[in-house]
Amino acid sequence: QVQLVESGGGLVQAGGSLRLSCAGSGITFSSIAMDWYRQAPGMQREFVAGITSGGVTTYKDSVQGRFTISRDNAKNTVFLQMNGLKAEDTAVYYCHPVASYYWGQGTQVTVSS
Repeated sequence: QVQLVESGGGLVQAGGSLRLSCAGSGITFSSIAMDWYRQAPGMQREFVAGITSGGVTTYKDSVQGRFTISRDNAKNTVFLQMNGLKAEDTAVYYCHPVASYYWGQGTQVTVSS
């Protein structure tokens, strides 16, 4: 059974930082590209950042230079370091194995301005 557990969200002031983690089990983590998505209230879920099995990264334009995605295959974990947070980053953040049906429960990030 595949499980994805996100953690690390919280309430932070604008300009602050958070580090999100997503721990996976039940999948061959090291061979799968992983994405982070987010969903703000009343909005569609949107891509934030992705990392291939080989470590190649991509980012949504608005987070480029502020967010960094990384992975630790030995620990079946993918991370999202978020710096310079803005109010518009407020959302529930989810990790997602690319080309799969699996999603975690999400972790809430709230940025106060």
